[in-house]
Amino acid sequence: MHATRRAFSLLTVAAVLSACSSNLLGGTPSASRPPGTVANAGYDAWVEGFRKRAEAKGISRQTLDAAFANAGYTPEVIVQDRNQTEFNRTLEEYLAIAASDERVAKGRANYARYRSALEQIEATYGVDGHVVVAVWGLESMYGERRGDVSVVSALSTLAYEGRRGSFFESQLLAALKILQNGDISPQQMTGSWAGAMGHTQFIPTSYLGYAVDFNGDGRRDIWSDDPTDALASTASYLKRAGWRKGEPWGGEAGSPGASVAGGRRIEPHAGGPAFVVGPNFNVIKRYNNSTNYAIGVGHLADRIAGAGPIAGTFPPDRYGFTADQRKALQAGLKARGYDAGTVDGVFGTQTRAAISAYQRANGLAVTGEPSMALLMQLG
Repeated sequence: MHATRRAFSLLTVAAVLSACSSNLLGGTPSASRPPGTVANAGYDAWVEGFRKRAEAKGISRQTLDAAFANAGYTPEVIVQDRNQTEFNRTLEEYLAIAASDERVAKGRANYARYRSALEQIEATYGVDGHVVVAVWGLESMYGERRGDVSVVSALSTLAYEGRRGSFFESQLLAALKILQNGDISPQQMTGSWAGAMGHTQFIPTSYLGYAVDFNGDGRRDIWSDDPTDALASTASYLKRAGWRKGEPWGGEAGSPGASVAGGRRIEPHAGGPAFVVGPNFNVIKRYNNSTNYAIGVGHLADRIAGAGPIAGTFPPDRYGFTADQRKALQAGLKARGYDAGTVDGVFGTQTRAAISAYQRANGLAVTGEPSMALLMQLG
């Protein structure tokens, strides 16, 4: 997820508040409006002004009419944008999610399924197919989570709201150019709340700059169930960002990838494993300017290719827990009927909600915080 490509990171957690009622945010739902949108006179006036600006930049009235026919002010988009709560996950937590057993298994299965196309993509762009699949896995869980929000609704709502108005208006203009080019219909142009689209979550300007029609059907289709164009477009982006063919991204210190990369040494988690990274690590960061993300993509790519987990160990967390102890606490909660989510050793909102429910049911102070005492009680 590169910083200019989209407005949020794959494993960033957005707190969706229950306060997203239409009364709170203005307007009331109308049966004649698209699902999820509400009447908003200010938004409607903004759209009228925007249409004039868009026409002046070459967008036809026909395109604008079609684009806004099923678009409208979408309150939940504003809720998500205003209430992004970054959990600032440690690298250990991030990798537990990014390279989970499920994501590795699905990555290997999808690489095998699309091996022929990936080999052609690698031959064309010089980008390791395992890295392309890893980006796909982190961005949309291999196409399972592409987003179902109207891109025109999302971008126009965010542009109207104004916090980053110029950025989102530029993305909206790019989305309209995509529609005008005929790559997708307005109804099919769906994505995340921030306008990131398709299997590998391109924002519209990146789509215009890097998307390719790899399967030769005349459209650069990153939205369909067939991921070929999206995977090739990702390789196109990475190549243009400076990918060096045949060079590894790096790896954990002492691994073959680290030895070949021969670059700089980094230790993102104090006291945890160290990594040696080369130029292609920086290229991955062009996709999303996050060290954790780039290590996550690289490590997931290695796992998909057959490598094992991180060999080094991480120190205990701020609660004094190791990863195994965190998993034991989650498993203990689930065994007692409290849904702590996936037993992955990551204390997210679901685990904390389960802790609170257990504490409430057992007459304990309700904090939602893990503790060694709680682990012993569950054990």
